[in-house]
Amino acid sequence: MIELVSTFIFLFAVIDPIGSVPVFIAVTDGLSEKEKRTTAFKAVLVSYGVLQFFIIAGELILDAIEVPLPAFQIAGGIVLFLFALTMIFGDSKPDEEIKSVKDPNEIAIYPMAMPSIASPGAMLAVVLLTKNAEYSIFEQVQSSLVMVVVLAIVLILLLLSTKVHKLIGSAGASIISRVMGLILTAVAADNIIMGIKESFGLMM
Repeated sequence: MIELVSTFIFLFAVIDPIGSVPVFIAVTDGLSEKEKRTTAFKAVLVSYGVLQFFIIAGELILDAIEVPLPAFQIAGGIVLFLFALTMIFGDSKPDEEIKSVKDPNEIAIYPMAMPSIASPGAMLAVVLLTKNAEYSIFEQVQSSLVMVVVLAIVLILLLLSTKVHKLIGSAGASIISRVMGLILTAVAADNIIMGIKESFGLMM
């Protein structure tokens, strides 16, 4: 049970559902309610497809190019750490991604699905959470289901985006995003330490 809660918090932090709300509001401005709902469903569905692909094929790709998982864990931890630092010290997630909007006809895929929901940090996270040598098939399925729960929360928040934004405001979303970034720095540091331990056979 504790592991599931830990996985949920980890995925919630990297996917950052609340941080996606201001992005969604900005890029769907001027669309009808039906178009907004369609965009929300499409964005979440594409995000699920991308993250599920990394769960299934991420480690296989690493094996094919002969990159040991501990090395990927260290690299992933470093990237995740840098990603978390941008959430804390850089532009907040909403501000950064709203700036990247160029083609409103493809907003469900970019920037909503990628990089807002299925961010690079999320892609790395799902690979690390489903390592074949460390987790059984059952545990990997559990992680996948937790990911689905987080994405369901994303969908609900997007569908209720106007109300949520009125409740917390852009400042509130920015604060929450930075808190999630702080949590991610700790998770990233732990991944780096675990990767180093595995690389040098220091696991107890």
